Amino acid sequence: MASSAVTRHAAAVKKKGVRVVEGREIPWNLFAPKAPYKASCISNDTITTKTELVNWETCHVVIRHDKNVPYLEGQSIGVIAPGPDKKGDKPAKVRLYSIASSACGDDETYETVSLVVKRVVEVAGKGWCEYSNVELPDPEFPDAEKVYRGVCSSHICDLKAGDDVLVTGPTGAEMLLPEDPEANIIMLATGTGIAPFRSFLRFLFHDKATRIPRNPLAKVLKGKNKYKGLAWLFLGVPYSNSLLYDEEWKEMQKNYPDNFRYDYAVSDEMLNKEGKKMWVQHKVMEYSDEIWPMLKDAKTHVYMCGLKGMESGLQEAFGPLAEKDGLEWKEFVKQMKKAKRYHVEVY
Repeated sequence: MASSAVTRHAAAVKKKGVRVVEGREIPWNLFAPKAPYKASCISNDTITTKTELVNWETCHVVIRHDKNVPYLEGQSIGVIAPGPDKKGDKPAKVRLYSIASSACGDDETYETVSLVVKRVVEVAGKGWCEYSNVELPDPEFPDAEKVYRGVCSSHICDLKAGDDVLVTGPTGAEMLLPEDPEANIIMLATGTGIAPFRSFLRFLFHDKATRIPRNPLAKVLKGKNKYKGLAWLFLGVPYSNSLLYDEEWKEMQKNYPDNFRYDYAVSDEMLNKEGKKMWVQHKVMEYSDEIWPMLKDAKTHVYMCGLKGMESGLQEAFGPLAEKDGLEWKEFVKQMKKAKRYHVEVY
């Protein structure tokens, strides 16, 4: 029996376009950078409004792949921009983006994938700026000595319906949803780090085939989703104009109050208890009495996506509580990682 199982496992690993993760086959690198899939843009909407930041613009882009690029919630796809990269090298290298739609896509046809992308803009004198890749003077920033516009982010944010999009992947297994229907899911996101969590939450609370039935007497369609845990989203952004998918979260919270909670930290508009800027970890700390027992529960998974500071922020939030319980935070996190319930995708 053992040798037979090993043989089956080896065969699964070698299957093209598939990777075995914890005994589960998931789609993997069906399309490589040298042979990408030519998809097409369906729609492109700016979902933020202008703030003081030069890189205020974030777009929600829907791309049609005609069921040729299947993916799971929590995975990423690559996009290859035409032309040179920021250093002038051709072709531009593939850039990976966390997928912002559930596996069936926003239209629930399994033919589309959605991305949420911030247009990268760097301007000398308004923050860090190493490269300049536009003809100066720049119309938007006429006095700037350097202006850099992200190659791939600009390509994506400028897409129009019908435009071709070269995509690769899918890839990534770090951010997959737990299969246990009783698992609790604590999600910390900054900005476009919301992407994988939108894919999670649409799967759990939106899509017809998988969402929890609002009527407890109703049958669960196809028996795919009997989620009984708590999904708790914490979103950190600089301005309220930068809150992403706010109405979606409020609608889910209204419809599923026992299974979904949503809180946000707006750093330039809110203050923490010390009178300083409110970062996402400070919002988490407001609920530490509820969240710390959840973290110690073996059924709870923690996900972080966005700015790297969230990891140290989590230590700031729960290190003292761990110490009170005779635990050392770093060792506690190490055990969570070993149990595969600590998931991080930061930059």
